[in-house]
Amino acid sequence: MKISLKSIPHIANKVAIDLHLSGVVKMTKGLEAVAFEAEKILSDNVKKEIALEDKADSICQDNEEEIDFMLVDERQLFYMIKKKLAPEFGVILNYEERYSDISHKILDELYEEDLIHFEVTENRIKNIIYNAITSFIADNSEIEDAVMDKIKTYKKRYIPGTDEFDILHEKLYKEELTKRGME
Repeated sequence: MKISLKSIPHIANKVAIDLHLSGVVKMTKGLEAVAFEAEKILSDNVKKEIALEDKADSICQDNEEEIDFMLVDERQLFYMIKKKLAPEFGVILNYEERYSDISHKILDELYEEDLIHFEVTENRIKNIIYNAITSFIADNSEIEDAVMDKIKTYKKRYIPGTDEFDILHEKLYKEELTKRGME
């Protein structure tokens, strides 16, 4: 599953919290510093994918007439272009491999910045980071459902896409994360 820019701070916080709670990592500068570094790496990765998708979309738009003429499935073509350009943009399309790579980059950065100390194997720390990312993604749809259910209980009708809806959604989203110990 794809990571959105909006969810990155929450994923970064979960990485920091899970490392802290693991009992095998000592944080030298606290949770915030660890979350900050994780957020930078996650943001960089998501921005690369956004740039890749923008380029693939641009290619599809530039060739729209030919696509219509050849009766090609535009979504399939978009994915094929994205797959072809992915190495150029430094994007791994397989999510399992991608999150493993991101986990390794986060671990390397935390170690290089002297933000964590540990006495176990690097692979164990990488797995904690990987599990934090993938478990957040798995829990996210459940959280979104809970937030939308709460919004539906309000007397006032909130319309998705409005500022009012977005503010309420973000507030309830953070409350749900806190309730689940993820924030």
